[in-house]
Amino acid sequence: MDYQIKIAVRPLVEYVYRSGSIESGFRSVTTLTEGTKAHRKIQKEYSESDESEVFLQTEMVYDHLLFVMEGRCDGLLHTEEGFMIDEIKSTSGSLQDITEESYPVHWAQAKCYAYMYAKLNNLSEMNVQLTYFQKETEETKKFKNQFSFQELEDFMFMLLKSYAPYGKWMKEHEQELKKSARHLQFPYEAYRKGQRQLAASVYKTIVDEKTLFATAPTGIGKTISTLFPTVKAIGEEVIKKVFYLTARTTTRQTAEEAFHLMRKNGLNMKSVTITAKDKICFTEEKICTKEHCPFADGFYDRINDAVLDILSNETEMTREIIEKYARKHMVCPFEYSLELAYAVDAVICDYNYIFDLRVSLKRIFDESKKQTALLVDEAHNLVDRARDMYSANLEKRMFLELKRLFKHSHVFESAKLINDYFIHLRKQSNGEQYQVLQEVDEEFNELIETFIEDAEQELFRGAEGESGQALLDSYFAALSWSRISKLYDEQYVSYVEVNRNEVTIKMFCLDPSTVVHKAGKSFKARIYFSATLSPLNYFMLMLGAQEDDYTVSIPSPFSKEQTDVRVQPLSTRYRDRERSVLPIVQTLEAVVKEKPGNYIIFFPSYQYMNRIFDEWTARDIGIPTIIQGPGMTETEREDFLLKFQADQKDSLIAFAVLGGIFSEGVDLKGDRLNGVLLVGVGLPQIGFERELIKDYFSKTGQNGYDIAYVFPGMNKVLQAGGRLIRTETDTGIIMLFDDRYLQPKYKKMMPEEWRDFRVF
Repeated sequence: MDYQIKIAVRPLVEYVYRSGSIESGFRSVTTLTEGTKAHRKIQKEYSESDESEVFLQTEMVYDHLLFVMEGRCDGLLHTEEGFMIDEIKSTSGSLQDITEESYPVHWAQAKCYAYMYAKLNNLSEMNVQLTYFQKETEETKKFKNQFSFQELEDFMFMLLKSYAPYGKWMKEHEQELKKSARHLQFPYEAYRKGQRQLAASVYKTIVDEKTLFATAPTGIGKTISTLFPTVKAIGEEVIKKVFYLTARTTTRQTAEEAFHLMRKNGLNMKSVTITAKDKICFTEEKICTKEHCPFADGFYDRINDAVLDILSNETEMTREIIEKYARKHMVCPFEYSLELAYAVDAVICDYNYIFDLRVSLKRIFDESKKQTALLVDEAHNLVDRARDMYSANLEKRMFLELKRLFKHSHVFESAKLINDYFIHLRKQSNGEQYQVLQEVDEEFNELIETFIEDAEQELFRGAEGESGQALLDSYFAALSWSRISKLYDEQYVSYVEVNRNEVTIKMFCLDPSTVVHKAGKSFKARIYFSATLSPLNYFMLMLGAQEDDYTVSIPSPFSKEQTDVRVQPLSTRYRDRERSVLPIVQTLEAVVKEKPGNYIIFFPSYQYMNRIFDEWTARDIGIPTIIQGPGMTETEREDFLLKFQADQKDSLIAFAVLGGIFSEGVDLKGDRLNGVLLVGVGLPQIGFERELIKDYFSKTGQNGYDIAYVFPGMNKVLQAGGRLIRTETDTGIIMLFDDRYLQPKYKKMMPEEWRDFRVF
């Protein structure tokens, strides 16, 4: 026997029986799946001699491959006609639309279990039943068939024949991967200072199945220092897969470069980069139906060949490579990349594919998670991203619009009740913009559940055009609300916002730590790392650290002499900003004249930035100046950064926003950047939600003001300042404009190499 292939029944039959087109987002959510409610209700009706959730396993040889197949059948029934496998599926659609031939994949799953049980018990025939359960009415529809053992065995060989080429490729690649990973050497001549310590910490964390919080300075080479030991763990068969999660395109490219470097050193590893749907879609309309997109039409008829083709011929599945093969096979590039994510060894993607309930990769089963490590780059960004992921809001206007569009359907009734509830909330507010609720009214949640059911019925009937899109948008918003409501606990608060006739209700996640921990705990190991995971206790608190988690803090490899740090102790507080304009402009001019070169000056807001920019340009000093604009395209961002050239004759001043696209993930080495000027301490603007966070943590015994304002603000400052020193030979000026930098609290949060600053 060449290889043993272990596979569960469900992915086997889904691989072989996939066919048809990508439907709208609605149908992808509400496809016929096993629903726990359906299972429990139907299994309760079994007789005493019947069994439920029966584990079955069998072995079969095909084409020199030993297949070990296993799974749990929903029901094993003892009937007068003999033993019967019962496969239960639930649906939101009408049972009238389901025929015996509607879903061959369901028969396939049931027949696999029938074969396993018949083989185990030497039975000559088996009965098979499909039971469909309508979620709203709780009605059932059943189909029965009888198969001889020979029919079942022939069917199993047909399945294996279809799956074998893919299965064989996977096993051959697995052997090559392990061998190449085991022999892989660190891809540089020597480790930089701190790299070996970080790599060792990552490897130990994976072996020990723990969580690591790692602070490592900018420029140390964090990406290769985390990926290399993870690859070595694959070579030692500690894990099989890695997810490299990040918030920005630039850091995804750094991960791609690290894999490319290791491949040049002999690593045979398949990686895919997932690009956001709106960026990679081939069509302008971006509507995923066969009527609107030829790449969605017949997608599942072609996807298996497309996956095997790219896996057999490529190792680095970047956006460009995926687009090339997607056009060749006429498949949607986004859905194609998701399919590849289940097959490859490494996935480079945004946080939301693991942490967000709405878009996470649902087919990563727990068994696979136990063999996978998560590397979370720029982990400081996950705090606010997680708050956003685990919050949900609904707006009155959605349901008012549905009342207009659906006057003769159940949607009208449920939308009207929700709209009436919003009117009640507006009256309750007594003219106040914000109203904090003690908890979300269960009556409101029930109205939302009813609306979801009515919307599903309407969407199944094929609502299209303006009304169909409005219903689909509202449906997904309601579905998100329903999911978050199941997480709602003391770490949440609800509030109503009233702006004239518009009313918004929101479940706001104050503390994402519990949900972040829960989302990651099924994986083998979790590595949270950043140059600015400081203060470490704050980030551990926010990201769900446990008592036995590991930490490591790598000192900077760069000397203090590389950075000339200066503080100008003026007030940049909101009330003092107008008085600060002239001193900042004068200092900027003095610094650039003292040492000509390329500089970025960061501001806490666009408004403040534009005010200083106007004053700067009015002086007509003659120094080329560029400014960050809101909502810049990728091309505009690239053009902005290309202006930073080494050894250019004239100086360059760039105005940018703290926490924006140029304050993280930007690598301007050497003389491409000679100084970074930072205006303010980065405090988020005082707002309703920030105040809710402050009050919540104050009540739990923490310093609520620091958690809501100071720590997130200084993190932006440290990230922006980190753009300056990228290598051992870089030098430059850090200029800090704010008198708070003289306070012990803020000085303590500075990197060690900044603390010997000069007051300017």
